[in-house]
Amino acid sequence: MKAFLAIAAAAATLTAGAALLLPPHHAADPAAPTSAARLDGIEAMQARLHRLPGDWQTWAALGISYVERARVTADPAYYPKAEGALQESLRLRPDNADGLAGQGALANARHDFATARDLAQQALKADTYDSIAWDVLADALTQLGSATEASAAVQRFLDVRPGLPAYARGAYDLEQHGRLAEARDLWLRAAAEVHTPQDVAYVQAHLGDLAWLAGRPDRARGHHEAALRAQPENTQAAAGLARVKAGAGDLAGALALWAQVTARTPAPGLLIEYAAALTSAGRLADAATQLALAEAGLRLFAAAGGRDDLGEAELAIALGQPDRAVAAARREWSRRKHADVADVLAWALHLAGRNAEALGYIHLAQALGNPRYTAHRIAIEAAVHKGVRP
Repeated sequence: MKAFLAIAAAAATLTAGAALLLPPHHAADPAAPTSAARLDGIEAMQARLHRLPGDWQTWAALGISYVERARVTADPAYYPKAEGALQESLRLRPDNADGLAGQGALANARHDFATARDLAQQALKADTYDSIAWDVLADALTQLGSATEASAAVQRFLDVRPGLPAYARGAYDLEQHGRLAEARDLWLRAAAEVHTPQDVAYVQAHLGDLAWLAGRPDRARGHHEAALRAQPENTQAAAGLARVKAGAGDLAGALALWAQVTARTPAPGLLIEYAAALTSAGRLADAATQLALAEAGLRLFAAAGGRDDLGEAELAIALGQPDRAVAAARREWSRRKHADVADVLAWALHLAGRNAEALGYIHLAQALGNPRYTAHRIAIEAAVHKGVRP
């Protein structure tokens, strides 16, 4: 995968392109799905540990599986379970790479990206070939806004363990730098190598999201429908298809899909998108219900050890509370300099009528060339030019 290196090295100098107005966005989760065997094997691991309580490797595997279960179900109650299992692994074998990398994955899941970075680096000192640690490090550096270091970590991940998880990280890194065609090529390479329904759906859903970002809704529809044929319960593909249907004017079809998605995976970001679709349909009371559920989800996330001020900011924007959104986005920005955070902060400032300040942040958001933020930039620049409030 040496070809990725040249792409990543040039990425920091890219300029922005055109884009569609996208729904709320959160810390991205491009990591490839854990195998169904690992998810279904939690009970088997628990049984093994009942017989062999000193098996530190199984404790680590169990902790990582809990992190994955939380991701799939949007249930943060699994985080304390993951923490306990990983702590036991490290108690039994201090500084083992599996346990440290698992703790890093948990820190990423809780949006504590600085801690995740440090834990991944500790894990790599113990085992420089630990693929989970490289995965965790690449994600943490990306979310912290350390673009050059993140690209280097992705390259190392590709070198150490080429395969779907590394391809996913590589494609996301390219997308962040506006290299959508190269990102698509890497996803297509992954598509040619996957075989299980879960992995096929995962790749097709990401291809669909990338096509939507590139302004290709018909192509996006095809990929999302392919994903759902492979795995009908795939949340990402169903949400992507809902966006496509709404964009095509089929609001009823979009709402039906959003209802299924949020019933299955009640993540705050998805609930906020569903609320926006309900608002478009004039169903304001139903939209308010979804936003209340999103707020409850954020509270549960915090109770499980997470912190998501970006989600708080997006919820405040949806509730029409721009000053609250600005405060929350500023808290997130103080911890990490990811483009998503700059974009949400810029939009909150715009909605609060502070367009001159918003302009600086939206330009930071687009500094790497990702077209995701172009619509917000155009709106903010127009407002600055006109000197009017939104």
